[in-house]
Amino acid sequence: MSVPPFSANCPLFFIMNAGSGHNDKAQTQETIEEVMRVAGRPYEICLVDKPSMLTDTARKAVEKALACGGAVVAVGGDGTLNAVANVVVGSGCVFGALPQGTFNYFGRTHGLSQDGREAAEALLRATPHPVQVGMLNERIFLVNASLGLYPQVLEDREAYKQHYGRSRLVAAWSGLVSVFQGHRQLRITLDSQGRTSTLRTPTLFVGNNRLQLEQIGIPESEVIEEGQLAAIAVKPVGTLSLLWLMLCGAFGRLGEAENVINFSFSRLTVKPSKLYRTQRVKVAMDGEISWMNTPLNFRVSPDPLYLLKPQATTPDGREATP
Repeated sequence: MSVPPFSANCPLFFIMNAGSGHNDKAQTQETIEEVMRVAGRPYEICLVDKPSMLTDTARKAVEKALACGGAVVAVGGDGTLNAVANVVVGSGCVFGALPQGTFNYFGRTHGLSQDGREAAEALLRATPHPVQVGMLNERIFLVNASLGLYPQVLEDREAYKQHYGRSRLVAAWSGLVSVFQGHRQLRITLDSQGRTSTLRTPTLFVGNNRLQLEQIGIPESEVIEEGQLAAIAVKPVGTLSLLWLMLCGAFGRLGEAENVINFSFSRLTVKPSKLYRTQRVKVAMDGEISWMNTPLNFRVSPDPLYLLKPQATTPDGREATP
């Protein structure tokens, strides 16, 4: 699929998750309205109060955008961006993002400001670029997907955020609590590039974000966005060893740890061991938890996400030429 047609004055359809991110949603909405109004850019804001309505709202916005050559813009954290992008990918529609989450790996990787005004103004001079996204069964993920301990850590983190607010300190503390509460080992079979292996691990993590993988020290970060994904698994270890691995990740040395297995792939099938009769597995994709039927098929999406990226500018504010 070629880059969809897109003009500098086409309408923008904003899908705003009222419960996502840590910024004030009313202020964010006012900022978007002001920036669009001053620029004379046609726009529409769709405010979603319930996460369950994101998909339906995104479908309607994509229909409108396709009818007028516009773009759909997701406003929120990585989970909101994921929900909207799942509708946009493969539709022929252009996708924009105003990141509002805690870590914002997707936005930071692609040069999208977390400041609402800067991000909205950047959309006015942005152009669509193809961006690689991962797939788990029939759903896409922008940053990562995982099973085992990591989804439990994310669930616990969300519970802590509800009580103590959204911050990286709260996220780190909730992760420590999750590890101390104990965890079960997964017994899985991996099929990749014609090779089959069995693995016992507390968690399997698949990454599609170069920045996140670089920060924790995974060398496979270099192949991301080149038709490859990166897998990380931990060998069976105790609680203290898991805490040590968390420290290694925090200091960007996880790839050097002897209890970590990491490799790149284009396709990977994950099946539970025959010892387990379960057909459904809890997974996390871009921070959102769900249950999926096995086997789990990880791969790079055949359709890229056509993301609006801001034009580079010179120090005097002019557009930079290649």
